[in-house]
This record gives sequence, structure tokens and C-alpha cells, in this order.
Amino acid sequence: MAQVRKRDILTPLGITIGFIMIMIAIVSNGGSEGLAIFIDIAAIFIVIGGLIGSLFINFKFEQIKLVTKVMRESFRKNDRDLHSLIQQFVHLSDKARKEGLLSLELELDEVDDEFIKKGILLAVDGMEPEVITDIMNAEIKALEERHYRGRLIVEKAGEYAPAWGMIGTLVGLILMLNSLDDPSSLGPNMAVALITTLYGTVLANLVFLPMASKLENKTEEEIFIREIIIEGIIGVQSGQNPRILEEKLTAYLYGENTKDKIKEEIANEA
Repeated sequence: MAQVRKRDILTPLGITIGFIMIMIAIVSNGGSEGLAIFIDIAAIFIVIGGLIGSLFINFKFEQIKLVTKVMRESFRKNDRDLHSLIQQFVHLSDKARKEGLLSLELELDEVDDEFIKKGILLAVDGMEPEVITDIMNAEIKALEERHYRGRLIVEKAGEYAPAWGMIGTLVGLILMLNSLDDPSSLGPNMAVALITTLYGTVLANLVFLPMASKLENKTEEEIFIREIIIEGIIGVQSGQNPRILEEKLTAYLYGENTKDKIKEEIANEA
């Protein structure tokens, strides 16, 4: 079963709506001139420059290179048809019961998921179910750690952006207090003081932190799918009845109550 990767329209839509709402609020009170007030080059340099500097200090160059790839993942979605995945294991289980586990090697060319391929090969090689589970769970932990390291850059950007906004505020206040004798400089210095905080807060709460949360959700979804795959591999290897295996895997789609009920039905049938 191929994993289809599509654009996730909700991420750019959410960011766009957020910025549009902010701009509408600004324009409705100050017109087009009010919008121009909120564009300050000094504030941009402080927030963006400081943010980049902090990330360079905190991470290795190899990790920094991955930041664009990691952020792109929040604009994509993986459409996994779980019902098709379950039917795939039902087919494998039926074939294994009729023709033996070795016959599953012929099915590998039709399997697009490397995780499923690895599980089938382990089953065909005669590994114990506990060993297969341990090996594949180790793969899941490696996936989780890999995703966490990539997501950490975005999370740290969300933490640093408001801090650099506050630093910009302090810079603006210092400049303002240092030139109290020049009334013409009070406005621009106060603008830097407040706008940097706005920039940092908006970047954190509208871009970086929501992206990090979405990436975390994608990781949890991938782990959930792989747990279903492990259960399917063990079921195929142990020679479970295809119908029972289908009910067992379907239980993952409907929560713990259904899962317990189906386990009870399987035990009664056994």
C-alpha cells in the first residue's frame, strides 16, 4: 500500500487567516497608514537576527540544514488508508495459512512500506514473536527520536522568538530614555520597543509552536500506524484466522472499548 503524500492546506490556511485577522484589526483602526506603522526594519533585524543566532548556538550545523525540510513536513499530510492496510494483512494471513509463511516472500514486491517488508522478512525467517516485536518497537523508538530531534528546532524557535521580542523592547526603551531631550526620537524608539515584542509573539504563537505541535501529532499518528502493522505481522506469523485478525486490527480504529469487546469475542471463539 503506497503512502500518499499531499499538501496539508490547513497549515498555510491557518497562518494566512491569522495574519489577515491581525492586518484587518490594524487597518480598521488606523487605515493603511496604521499598517505601515507596524513595519519596522530595526525590529525585524532584532527578532529574526537574534533568533537565527540563538539557533546557530543551540544546534549543530547538520541539524540547522534540516530545518527547512522539517518545517515543510507541517505543510504535508500522509493519507494512510487504514482499512486498506488491514485488508492487506488479511490477504497476507490468508496466503500464509494456505501456502505457508515462505510464500509471503513473493508478496514483497507488492508491498511499498519498508516497515511492513521488514516485519514480513522477520516472520519468514522464523523469528519468535517477542523478538519481532522488540526489533520493530526499536524501529519505532528510533523514528520517534529522529522526529523529536527535527521538531526540537521548531520548538526552540517558538521559545526564542518572544524572548528576542522582549530584548528588542528593552533596546527600544533604552534608546527612548537616552533621548528624552529629543521628542522627535521618542516615537520611533517606542515603536521598536513594542513592535519587536509583537513580532516575536506572533512568530511563536502563529508559526513555530503550532508547527511543532502539528509535527508531534504527525509523529503520534505514524507510531499508531506502526503499532497496527506490528500487530498485523504477529497475527500473520502466528497463523491467526484472517477474519479474527481483521476484527483485531479494526479494533484499533474504534478505541479501547471496542478493542476489549473484540478480544473477548476472539477468546470465546478460541
